[in-house]
Amino acid sequence: MFNKEMLSKLQEMKSQANESKNRLAEIKISEESGGGLVRITMDGNRNLKSVEINADLKTLDKEDLEDLLVVAFKRTLDKVNEINEKEVMASAQNLFPGM
Repeated sequence: MFNKEMLSKLQEMKSQANESKNRLAEIKISEESGGGLVRITMDGNRNLKSVEINADLKTLDKEDLEDLLVVAFKRTLDKVNEINEKEVMASAQNLFPGM
């Protein structure tokens, strides 16, 4: 079944994954929409950290605010996914040189 070498490699992979997760938790990514009217911040593990609305809500209608939130969230998530993918690839290359 599992030999010592395989078990050691699995433990190393788990350790690398935990290290990556910890590094990603420290990264904060913010994106905005509407020229700064809405700002979303997430960490590198895709956890939502904050939503800022920098406008008088009386000046925005519901649909406009929803659109701004969606755009800011998508921009933030796209950037977080890019950073997350780079971190995962870097970890994989450390475990499997030549990948």
